[in-house]
Amino acid sequence: MKDAFSFILATTPVQVRAYYDLRHQIFCNEQGLFAETDRDAWDTVAYPIVALQVDGSNTVQVVGVVRIYETEPGIWYGGRLGVDPDFRRQGQIGKGLIHKAVTTAHGWGCKQFLATVQLQNVRFFRRLHWQTLSEISLLDRPHHLMQANQAAYPPEIQPRPMLEWAEVS
Repeated sequence: MKDAFSFILATTPVQVRAYYDLRHQIFCNEQGLFAETDRDAWDTVAYPIVALQVDGSNTVQVVGVVRIYETEPGIWYGGRLGVDPDFRRQGQIGKGLIHKAVTTAHGWGCKQFLATVQLQNVRFFRRLHWQTLSEISLLDRPHHLMQANQAAYPPEIQPRPMLEWAEVS
């Protein structure tokens, strides 16, 4: 049986811990962008989204992460997009996370969805209907401030959960 992936809001303590663990692995350990933690003030208002892999033995594992948050009414950002190194060649996990992020925010009233994208990922985002607004430097690395074409991401109607997981460590 082929592995299956689903993309959901992380709402249980186990999912949220796995979300933060994978972020730490990618952004602190692998990329070295942060010394001790990649958490910041946006995490207190962000909604974590995870890619779950279910293998043939029904084992569930978090294999991808992204967060979404509203900076002002109607303006949303996606950030901390990452995929477990063992699953990066799947081709569908990053795309699925981006789709879930934008369609979820769109369903919650998003008028503009933005992300700061590392240079090596800009072409990937462009293929997914994103455009560059400006080139910037963050953490001494080149990034693009990009905007999603929301016409390519129909709103997903789902309840907006409480932000009770912000304190999960």
